[in-house]
Amino acid sequence: MIQLKSAREIEIMARGGQILAGAIRLAETDVRAGMTTLDVDRMIEQFIRSHAGALPSFKGLYGFPNSICASINEEIVHGIPSAKRTIHDGDIISVDIGVQLDGYHTDAATTVAVGDVGAESLRLLDVTRRALDAGIAAAQPENHVGDIGAAVQGLVESAGYNVTRDLVGHGIGTTFHEDPQVPNYGKPKRGVKLTVGLTIAIEPMVMIGSHRTKQLSDQWTVITADKSRAAHFEHTVAITAEGPRVLTRLAA
Repeated sequence: MIQLKSAREIEIMARGGQILAGAIRLAETDVRAGMTTLDVDRMIEQFIRSHAGALPSFKGLYGFPNSICASINEEIVHGIPSAKRTIHDGDIISVDIGVQLDGYHTDAATTVAVGDVGAESLRLLDVTRRALDAGIAAAQPENHVGDIGAAVQGLVESAGYNVTRDLVGHGIGTTFHEDPQVPNYGKPKRGVKLTVGLTIAIEPMVMIGSHRTKQLSDQWTVITADKSRAAHFEHTVAITAEGPRVLTRLAA
């Protein structure tokens, strides 16, 4: 069931979204070679909990053991932070974070280039960021979920890359995953209509190679089937009468 949010509820989510935006900025500025993914997890959890009432949404969600998902290179999403996983120069690492504040969740992700990652990986990150922007721009009231997917898919495929069919964005609010699903592919004017009060996580997951995926034996980490690199960017967006409002973008 789709849960539309009141203006008051969206403001609560926006407050949590600003904490999350700060956590994303911390990942983008402080993640470096030599850190382990568990180091990153602890850094982000400490930042979130330093804000009164804020909690990491992921910790314990469906049994997930940590506060962030940390996914390196061919890992698309849901990488489990580990003291045994060291970040190296040349890696790209997706950091996916959720924040709960006053009973409402927000969700965002970034992919960080660590040192010299090469031209192809930099292009992948640029395309994925622009795909997120295209998806957000399509999140207009009276449009449909398919308009978001078509915008993301069109930009990504025109760059020669692929979006996964196995993983999607989602509604979000008092529950971390709400209806509707928000795929990164689709056709305009298809699917659920975007109504004022809807809050969704738009999250392009883009691969240099095939769109096919594989889940590792840890039952969490999802990788590209052909081991090509992948990038992931995400924002939580509210549909308003004035257009899409990005709740997890750091205020100027």
